[in-house]
Amino acid sequence: MQKKLFIKTYGCQMNVYDSARMAEALAPLGYVPVDTVDDADLAILNTCHIREKAAEKVFSELGRLRVLRNEREKPLLIGVAGCVAQAEGAEIQRRAPFVDLVVGPQTYHRLPHLVAQALHAPVVDTDFPAEDKFDLLPTERSVDGPAAFLTVQEGCDKFCTFCVVPYTRGAEASRPLRQVLDEACQLAAKGVREITLLGQNVNAYHGLDENGRPASLATLMRALAAIPGIARLRYTTSHPRDMGDDLIAAHRDLPALMPFLHLPVQSGSDRVLAAMNRRHKADDYRRIVGRLRDARPDIALSSDFIVGFPGETDADFRATMALVEETGFAQAFSFKYSPRPGTPAAEAADAVDEAAKSERLAELQALLLRQQTAFNAACLGRTLPVLLEKPGRHPGQLVGKSPYLQAVSVVGLNEGIGSVVDVMIDTVLSNSLSGVPAGRPAADRAA
Repeated sequence: MQKKLFIKTYGCQMNVYDSARMAEALAPLGYVPVDTVDDADLAILNTCHIREKAAEKVFSELGRLRVLRNEREKPLLIGVAGCVAQAEGAEIQRRAPFVDLVVGPQTYHRLPHLVAQALHAPVVDTDFPAEDKFDLLPTERSVDGPAAFLTVQEGCDKFCTFCVVPYTRGAEASRPLRQVLDEACQLAAKGVREITLLGQNVNAYHGLDENGRPASLATLMRALAAIPGIARLRYTTSHPRDMGDDLIAAHRDLPALMPFLHLPVQSGSDRVLAAMNRRHKADDYRRIVGRLRDARPDIALSSDFIVGFPGETDADFRATMALVEETGFAQAFSFKYSPRPGTPAAEAADAVDEAAKSERLAELQALLLRQQTAFNAACLGRTLPVLLEKPGRHPGQLVGKSPYLQAVSVVGLNEGIGSVVDVMIDTVLSNSLSGVPAGRPAADRAA
């Protein structure tokens, strides 16, 4: 009997991957994914715990689901998964006792059994199991388009003082090389052209090869690049301390490895970086960037920044602004520091005034926006290879991604979704680019 499954995903790309794997795990029970919760039999909130008030957003959404369940005759099973479930399972039970299922990010391979239990009584499973969930998940991957995520590493051993990941995702663990390659081959056979490798600290990947030896991310990348059909590779999120020589060389040697790297630095102040337990200095980051640009001159960078970390002074913030000015970023994510319960920084006594945080964030974001705008503007008149991913909003239009993760719309194509085509960029918009097929007569482009 077919049943309807609604999953709302919060946060990072790994949660997007996890949501897809949850749906695959529940498929044998007859669950089919749907886009709205209105007529669902099971609703799961796959949560993120990184930002402030993340849990409150979840409780607010749970309140809406409770109202929906009370207003209709059809039963609705309600579940919470992901990092908020892991960190606050007991609180969910206390504040939302109507929730049927609470499951952490390391145990969603147990979902079929847990859902069956939850039909009779509430279930909470936030253990860190001994078994590897990837060994127990369905081997058959579902595919939606020519680009796909593939988790290769989970957890983190860095223990940055602001971050909950070591507590919600556990210690660093990497999937075996063969297991990753098998999943990638299956994706390629289904028409996937671009794979983004995911991990909380993905460049710390150390999965065992077939001889039982640890393989680096660079080794994995070289093996993936040899798979027929895979045209593009990306990875996120990385840590400066794990940007090894072989990975930098892979950026030089592998045309499939896209020239766009998300490399979080968080601050430009050595004093703040030490307080964050980042284990690198600002000049270490500068040297890595320099080596990457020597290896791949066309590489573009993205990063993460936290302003207003406890104890951050005006001088510390100026050091961050100087690093941004010097480095130049194509994209970036920036946030005001918010304390996460259970992390060391949450206990710090030297909090920065909220008004100062807001002022600093506005100044930083204005600079980052100028840099992003300048980077996009520099693409005008360039020809960029674009992976076509989906139909656009207008007849005959397709939308894809440039090597730099920019959305690009194009018309007048002979090629279809899944093709990589050269596009001459003729328009730069605020959040996207558009263009026409390169090297094609104007009459053909207008057709």
